[in-house]
Amino acid sequence: MKRLQALTFDLDDTLWDNRGVMQRTEHGHYAWLSQCLDAWQQTQGGEPLQLAERLGLADYQSRRLQLAQTHALRRGDFTWLRERALAEQLQTLKLPRSSAIMWAAAAMDEFRRLRLEVTPHPEVAPLLACLGQRFKLAAITNGNIHLARLPFASHFNVMIAAGEMLAPKPDPRPFLAALARMGVAPSAALHVGDSWCDDVLPAQRLGMQVAWIAPLQAPPLRLPSGVHRLAHVSDLPALIERLAPMSRSGVTTTDPGAATRYPPLPA
Repeated sequence: MKRLQALTFDLDDTLWDNRGVMQRTEHGHYAWLSQCLDAWQQTQGGEPLQLAERLGLADYQSRRLQLAQTHALRRGDFTWLRERALAEQLQTLKLPRSSAIMWAAAAMDEFRRLRLEVTPHPEVAPLLACLGQRFKLAAITNGNIHLARLPFASHFNVMIAAGEMLAPKPDPRPFLAALARMGVAPSAALHVGDSWCDDVLPAQRLGMQVAWIAPLQAPPLRLPSGVHRLAHVSDLPALIERLAPMSRSGVTTTDPGAATRYPPLPA
């Protein structure tokens, strides 16, 4: 392995618990649309559409799945799938196409607002701050979240929304794009993520080291070379100390001539 120069991070269920976020966002933006649209209809002298009662979330989810199958290149662009599915629902309820597109876009604005209401693990901010002084950092996510508005966005040199580039993980292209923008070879990078299929396998196949934040229910596995199993992102400093040890003075021991000294990683 080359000297470690960069780390790439998955976000959802790696830097925060995403289950509650998505449930709240899914229900929240749909309820907002149904309620606001009915209120708007009344101001226009029309009858309430009663979107939630007449079609509902199950139909919304079904339409997204169908769109993903029909438009394979868009299968990872969750924003596009959601907005298109909402517009279809509204047109099914006889809302004019222009109004359907307008309200679907408005609902996705509400979705993005709710999607940003994440609570990173308490270790994340100080960890990224320290890592950013030693390594280049990138974020690679399949999630449709406004990356630049995340509270710790400033710590990342590169941020990639893989679905929007029509190459969702496990496609290797978002990994290669992040590495290319940082000017780092795969063998000099460590990827940190929770998904065996979307994070571990594609990164390992490219020759990256991998810190697998294993879900609690994940069975014991024989790990491929270069893959390290962790229980939580808070375990990352100990792994990095093994991969890129530092002397007591704070200088990376694999680069003894470096003039820059770094603080120790938070334990």
